[in-house]
Amino acid sequence: MIRGLAVLLLLVLAALGSLMAGARAVPLSDYLAALSAYDPTNAAHVTALQIRLPRLAAGLVAGAALGVAGTVMQAITRNPLADPGILGVNAGAAFTLLLGGMLLGLPDAAGAALMTLPGAAAASALVFVLGGGLRGDAGPVRLTLAGAALNAMLLSLVSAIVLLRRDSLEMFRFWVVGSLSEAVARPMGAMALLAAAGGLAALTAAPRIEALSLGDALSRGLGTRPGRVQAAALLAVTLTTGAAVGLAGPIAFLGLVVPPMARRVAGAGLRAQLLAAAAIGATLLLTADSLGRLVVAPTEVRAGIMTALLGAPVFVWLARRVRPGAAR
Repeated sequence: MIRGLAVLLLLVLAALGSLMAGARAVPLSDYLAALSAYDPTNAAHVTALQIRLPRLAAGLVAGAALGVAGTVMQAITRNPLADPGILGVNAGAAFTLLLGGMLLGLPDAAGAALMTLPGAAAASALVFVLGGGLRGDAGPVRLTLAGAALNAMLLSLVSAIVLLRRDSLEMFRFWVVGSLSEAVARPMGAMALLAAAGGLAALTAAPRIEALSLGDALSRGLGTRPGRVQAAALLAVTLTTGAAVGLAGPIAFLGLVVPPMARRVAGAGLRAQLLAAAAIGATLLLTADSLGRLVVAPTEVRAGIMTALLGAPVFVWLARRVRPGAAR
């Protein structure tokens, strides 16, 4: 209970920091003034409503979605080093973005966000098939290996496209490193609905995912169908990761570092972990975005770079704590 309240308090502080911190400090009084009498010629009003509030909304949705996606992925693969990138979801989104750009021309920000969704969905489905899901024997090792192989292949194809088509390089530049700087141009409502649907799917499937952790034989004895549960988990990962990538691009390490924190806060129950992961993911992404705006002001370091800088030491710490043969 106390840990949960502490997480909520940190989320509120991160949200306030996201609103107020940056190259131009914007006090809360400016938000109240802008909401009551918006003046488009007032720089503070424009910064508050056209830049900071969209960034806050995008950070909340994308951070929460990645936290949920990472928690589901580590639960279903029983691998504490798994994150959305390992199943090739980010690479699939980047591949369809570039492919769509080559076939349909350079899209606007909203169009680019929507182009990432088919790739994320196709990558998740392909990992499920390659991992043996159709035969009903997809285990955590099979899924992890299938995801790693697909991720490497898609990244190779992405590199080939960028090298062959120089016009695709500018479009891809944003998507190499995630950022909340273009949040106002993203389809916020659609991505928020996708993230909510993915979160709901994860909460619904959570008891059956927990049953899978007992092993296939025991979970089948309890009436669980592993193939259906893994398909439901991949659907949740696809929706949440696709929404996060559509809003902020590929944010590194967030799906990796959030689940262990959520386990410490919420305990063993997966549903409680998912709720904690959503709050922690949003807190970390908003904090990284705020720090990125401050360290080299008046320019900024992208949120994806900040999460990588902060997440890499955590990854090393987690890797050193994993015992050989341990499932989680």
